[in-house]
Amino acid sequence: MRRSRLIFDCHSAFVRSAVPIAAFAACALLSACDGKSKAAPAAPPPPQVSVIELKPQPVTVYEEYVAQTQSPNPIEIRSQVTGLLDKQAFADGAKVKRGDVLYVIDPRPFESALAQAKGNLAQAEANRLNAEQQLARYTRLISQKAVSQQDYDNAVAQELATLAVVQAQRALVRTAELNLEFTTLRAPREGFMSNSLVRPGALITAQQTLLTTLYSSDPMWVNFTISEGRLLELQKRLKRPPDVAKAPPFRVRLADGTEYPLPGKLDFIDATLDQKSGTLQVRVSVANPARVLRPGLFVRVIVPQFEDPNAIRIPQQAVQELQGLKTVYVVGAEDKVDVRQIVANYRVGNDWVVEQGLQAGERIVVEGTGKLRPGIPVKPVSVAAAGEPAKNGPPVAANK
Repeated sequence: MRRSRLIFDCHSAFVRSAVPIAAFAACALLSACDGKSKAAPAAPPPPQVSVIELKPQPVTVYEEYVAQTQSPNPIEIRSQVTGLLDKQAFADGAKVKRGDVLYVIDPRPFESALAQAKGNLAQAEANRLNAEQQLARYTRLISQKAVSQQDYDNAVAQELATLAVVQAQRALVRTAELNLEFTTLRAPREGFMSNSLVRPGALITAQQTLLTTLYSSDPMWVNFTISEGRLLELQKRLKRPPDVAKAPPFRVRLADGTEYPLPGKLDFIDATLDQKSGTLQVRVSVANPARVLRPGLFVRVIVPQFEDPNAIRIPQQAVQELQGLKTVYVVGAEDKVDVRQIVANYRVGNDWVVEQGLQAGERIVVEGTGKLRPGIPVKPVSVAAAGEPAKNGPPVAANK
């Protein structure tokens, strides 16, 4: 009995020691198998990316500037005589033609002044007639020595004096006629009237009181400024200073984003820079037959900067920007990608115009850049080339 218990205890001890050993052996075996599987993983396929092949094409690059419209020759309407305003003959904002009556100042004081001037002229002419007759008598008598030489000289002087008085009175009559004529203010040319600043009954002071302003509308001027740096860059690209006669047409974009249908023509470039702002004043003349443009309207002028017959355009989505530097992924001959830094300062539609860093015939990645790193192989899939014309109006320049 005792021997049987001893044999049973020995067997139990062996079983308890054998279980951990078996478990350890199983774990070691599994670890070895796992190590073998990690040592030889299956190679992942190269990522698929969309690429385009660069092709040169003609491109015109534009720049936008904030501008403001201006009437070419606004005329301030002021009276040349002082008096009470009797009538306003136009409606505020109305279109007027040359010679149309605008205002009437009370003419009665000027009518009286004209009548008085005419009376004075008549009196002066009577005195002159008397002096001429007196001189004629003295001329006959002096030959007979019936009057003294002094009396004859006085008659000659009197006749000349009365002639001078007549001329002076005629000038006063003309002045009175002009003053009476000035009581009726007429439009000096065709245009559109602004709001009247005075109403009937107001006292008008000659050459001081501003009554209203007459604006012309066709053509309309569009004024904007360009910086000194832009001017130098433009001259460098064009190989010459900007010339008014040879400038291409300009475009105007309204405040609501629509493009004005008629092109503008370069009309004026200032001869000197503004010393305070360092900018150059530029003016464009735009036809305005439908009066879409009004004086003082804020618009954007689209200025052609330069033309490149062999420009390289790439989609904006292919460019990565970081701290002002632009880079693209270029696919090489062995379908491996490399990072390339480029210089691109202008956009045409949704494309960047590349100035440096890329050549015609190279392939760049336009989709799938998020999974790339330099040197890895890729599976390039060609898509439509860049450079389709912009469909939403004229090209827009990028900010530098």
